[in-house]
Amino acid sequence: MELILLQKVTNLGNLGDKVSVKPGYGRNFLVPQGKAVPATAANLAEFEAKRAEYEAKAKSLLDGAQGRLAKLEGASVTLKANASTEGKLYGSVGPRDIAEAFTAAGLPLEKSEVILGEGPIRHVGEFDVLVHLHADVETTVKVVVEPEA
Repeated sequence: MELILLQKVTNLGNLGDKVSVKPGYGRNFLVPQGKAVPATAANLAEFEAKRAEYEAKAKSLLDGAQGRLAKLEGASVTLKANASTEGKLYGSVGPRDIAEAFTAAGLPLEKSEVILGEGPIRHVGEFDVLVHLHADVETTVKVVVEPEA
């Protein structure tokens, strides 16, 4: 399936690239999310006519992500969780919990921006968590999980 990308997509291409992807990926993810349009002659002409508008939008998204990066750099948050005496959590701390804690601390963060590579946190301790704000912008934040008193 041939598509024209309307924004940068990690591991696929940049704004304006004509890419070939599997039909399910294009039909079920890229097109509904507004990240791409089918590569027809009409869509290609429309894209070229609106290219400056798309580039301005992409630049504003990147600038916004870099502004948020400056605030998040070196940030840390402490979460309380029910834990055993050995430090193992009853349950886990996932991306939603981390995003809500940062948002409550005044640093807005979406659940989808929090990347836990090894799965949810299941032990008490200090963890470095990757935050992916944009295709080009990511940082590491510190999450401290403490047992409830």
